[in-house]
Amino acid sequence: MFERLKESPVRRVVGMMSGTSVDGVDAALVEISGREEAPQVKLLAFQNTPFPPAVREGIFTLFRPETATVDKVGAMNVLLGEIYAQAALEVIRKAGLTPGEVDLIGSHGQTIWHAPVAEEYWGRPARYTVQIGEGAVIAQRTGLVTVSDFRVADMAAGGQGAPLVPFSEYLLYRRETECILLQNIGGIGNMTVMPAAAKPEEVYAFDTGPGNMIVDAVISHLTGGKRTYDEGGAMAAQGKENEELLALLQTEPYYTLPLPKTTGRELFGTQYTGRILAWAKEHGLSDADLMATVTGLTAWSIEDAYRRYVLPKHQASELIVGGGGGYNKTLLEMLARRFAPLGVAVKTQEDLGWNSDAKEAVAFALMADCCVRGKANTLPSVTGANNPSIMGKISRPSPPLRG
Repeated sequence: MFERLKESPVRRVVGMMSGTSVDGVDAALVEISGREEAPQVKLLAFQNTPFPPAVREGIFTLFRPETATVDKVGAMNVLLGEIYAQAALEVIRKAGLTPGEVDLIGSHGQTIWHAPVAEEYWGRPARYTVQIGEGAVIAQRTGLVTVSDFRVADMAAGGQGAPLVPFSEYLLYRRETECILLQNIGGIGNMTVMPAAAKPEEVYAFDTGPGNMIVDAVISHLTGGKRTYDEGGAMAAQGKENEELLALLQTEPYYTLPLPKTTGRELFGTQYTGRILAWAKEHGLSDADLMATVTGLTAWSIEDAYRRYVLPKHQASELIVGGGGGYNKTLLEMLARRFAPLGVAVKTQEDLGWNSDAKEAVAFALMADCCVRGKANTLPSVTGANNPSIMGKISRPSPPLRG
């Protein structure tokens, strides 16, 4: 089968992703063709399948070591495999196709822990990452070869296992005469720097800090769980950034760490948000001002990242925003105000004819396609790895038993 995929000029691939916001499964069915170094990607269908509330709550218990017991991790791994499989079948149906007309699936899974910095474990350095959503279950339920668990191969090669999306961004977005910034704003924000006429080794990327993670956690707390995100930035738009709190949050050491660097819920999760909420209560901050401040923190962190890590080397022309943050009008306005004096236009994926929600799912479709064709699908200059690797573990569906 893999030989057929290597020779096929057109491949149909489902890419799937659920991020740190834990909203649900993003599934994109794409058609991949063209030259290997500059593929053509056509989005055939996209669908978001929200997690049932109880499942979402169960995933959140796995973000804390004290509640992430091995039995819960194991059970959720299989359950998410079932949910991912259903999402893949649904997006295939949405495109008017059958599984037999699709070549394979690439599933990132759900990250529950990411520890890219080595710590001593039984006398040896250990760096690790945990993504769940069993690929074998997805393959069996869909009848399609499934590539999953991408990050570990890069970490084995000395990389941080993140960010991975810059690989697809390099293939799809690079320009000959302009430096552009590709800013994803999911639970965590991450920036890819694409210099003009960049070679693979000249691309670099890193996590800028919290994207929607703190914003979502705060509004969930303020509304008693009735709202899981600030739609359009509506509540933040009613408030004013509190300079004292913003200045305090800007002292977080992560923002000044050298590259490459990545972060996640381990730093900006429940405990971090709890401290923000406690400060706001102690100082009598209004709900709207609190929302404006944590939204402003995301905007500031992106501007600070550009000034600190990019501007000394490259003047960018555009900041292209993707992910859920691309729909937060207030956040986009904050970014535009911060980047205008720097000569950088703020745009969204939709401005370029793409889909903000589908971007990461499309990336894992591309990575899966490379994996089964034996092609490297990392950028070591981005992750800090010693060498390129072929990321992904391949699960084949079992043939039906003959009676």
